[in-house]
Amino acid sequence: MLNPEYVQGHNLLDGKSVLITAAAGAGIGFSAAVRAAEEGCRALMISDIHEGRLIEAAEKIKAETGLEAIYTQVCNVTDEEQVQTLVAAAEEKLGGVDVLINNAGLGGSKLLVEMEDAEWNRVLDVTLTGTMRMTRAILPAMMARKSGVIVNNASVLGWRAQKEQAHYAAAKAGVMALTRCSALEAAEYGIRINAVSPSIALHDFLRKSAPQDLLQQLASREAFGRAAEVWEIANIMMFLASDYSSYMAGEVISASSQRA
Repeated sequence: MLNPEYVQGHNLLDGKSVLITAAAGAGIGFSAAVRAAEEGCRALMISDIHEGRLIEAAEKIKAETGLEAIYTQVCNVTDEEQVQTLVAAAEEKLGGVDVLINNAGLGGSKLLVEMEDAEWNRVLDVTLTGTMRMTRAILPAMMARKSGVIVNNASVLGWRAQKEQAHYAAAKAGVMALTRCSALEAAEYGIRINAVSPSIALHDFLRKSAPQDLLQQLASREAFGRAAEVWEIANIMMFLASDYSSYMAGEVISASSQRA
């Protein structure tokens, strides 16, 4: 199947403010930030651990979309103090956070028998515990307003098995479980928490860091015979962030034909 045409925005986030983690670079987080602007958000804050790339990303989003209210904040989601600082800055500069997109994650490839505790802990700390920290930090303000949306980035590896991915798969399965459990706690306050579960979405960093034969093999397994474009995953995030998903809580949408 040929790559699809880029879908234009439909103001799904009209009037909303959005905070996105790990949004520098060329991956899903950056694409989600662009899409949020294209979908009419009134204000946007993006965070990342790379300050230079973060500033470049904000300038690029502003140039491409015309959104002026774009803010940046360096944040490492493994650091509780930085997480609290990010949330406080977002609440102040955005006039309250309507939508949080938890995109920060860390992968890698290693056979389990060769994996050291430090490698295991690092992947889980960024991918799972980082998502928990951000959710825990933003919920009190959302609960006080009795509104808000959180969208988590999971992975089909939370469902299916793949060699050398025990740490990443365990972390993403944890993100799915965190999504379901936290959604039940948040629902009584009018807050929705859901997740998207991508398979393989190609971007420049992945093309450079992963073996090409592996990428081609993974893409060939998909129903469309190709990898997803990053903006196709961002589109699902925009749906979950919008009022169109008003009756969804604790759901994990698979952006792939493979769930097992």
